[in-house]
Amino acid sequence: MVLGLLRQLLSAGADVHYGKPLATSVEGQIQPDVAPPDDRPLDDRVLDDRLLDDDVQFIGSILGLQPDRLLPSLQQLSAASARSRLLEPQPSEADVLALEAVRAQLAALDPGATVLLEAAGTLAEGLLYGLSLVQLAQGLDAPVLLVHPWSDARSIEPLLEAKAQLGELLVGVVLNGVQPDAVATVRDEIGAALGRFGIPLCGVLPRSPLLRSVTVEELVTRLEARVLCCHDRLDLLVETLSIGAMNVNAAMEFFRRRRNMAVVTGADRTDIQLAALEASTQCLILTGVGEPLPQLINRAEELDVPLLRVDHDTLTTVEVIERAFGHVRLHEGVKATYAIRLVEENCDFAPVLACLGRQRTP
Repeated sequence: MVLGLLRQLLSAGADVHYGKPLATSVEGQIQPDVAPPDDRPLDDRVLDDRLLDDDVQFIGSILGLQPDRLLPSLQQLSAASARSRLLEPQPSEADVLALEAVRAQLAALDPGATVLLEAAGTLAEGLLYGLSLVQLAQGLDAPVLLVHPWSDARSIEPLLEAKAQLGELLVGVVLNGVQPDAVATVRDEIGAALGRFGIPLCGVLPRSPLLRSVTVEELVTRLEARVLCCHDRLDLLVETLSIGAMNVNAAMEFFRRRRNMAVVTGADRTDIQLAALEASTQCLILTGVGEPLPQLINRAEELDVPLLRVDHDTLTTVEVIERAFGHVRLHEGVKATYAIRLVEENCDFAPVLACLGRQRTP
């Protein structure tokens, strides 16, 4: 959503700045050449240009934003920082200090700048730091665009809670993860219903296997797997998961109907393994006792399919992979390009742009 909205603003000639006051991932953080002036923990300092969320860096690189257009985060959301705040002996002034720090950031920008701040993922997240969505919106008097997963009519209740807390600051919502064949119905029926609650519908995004996909490298990390071959192919995207536990004839028929798979099977099931390599398999994950045959590794190398060996049992391996789908960061160029197009085709930001004093771009 940030990619799509920023692209529209840039196309309209806006002087755009983007940031996440509460960082959620700093794995790619580049440490400063000069040591900080004190020895307080990383999470307890306002880090100025030392703390840039990975998403902010990625989006900046995709859209070509200059470094001075990317706002540093003020705190990092982590177990360590949360524990430190929770155990403080005296009530903290974090709410006031955090909000004042954001105001100071914005005050230093050109008065004509348009700033997009990505808030926390829920209404509650960030409260401990004084940087929750509601705290930021009310403290900055900033309009809010929500992105909300939609499954059925019961999905309205979190939106009503958001409307109750944000009031007129809630200027639009985009419903996400809708089954493709239901997009038109949701847009027409649910859009009208949301309007009666004073919640403008800005778009309906279909569920996308590509955007929910995960790289083989991410699976290697999460599974703590050994890579047996094709180390240079870990950037392949996995969209679906298949378990090779049936007979080989049934497996071949099943694999033909799937695309961009990760196949999990026992290390002793060479027949299933070879069948999977001939299908649309992005990686083959071996569980259980034993090592793969040299012939299998050779065939995987010929077909450029990474072969992973894990110490987990099949059930645990499947659970780890299923948790990864849809919960990884959008840090691949092909995903970013597709996401921008998806937003352009399915969203109308007119209510948001009106709040920013801009007309909708053609």
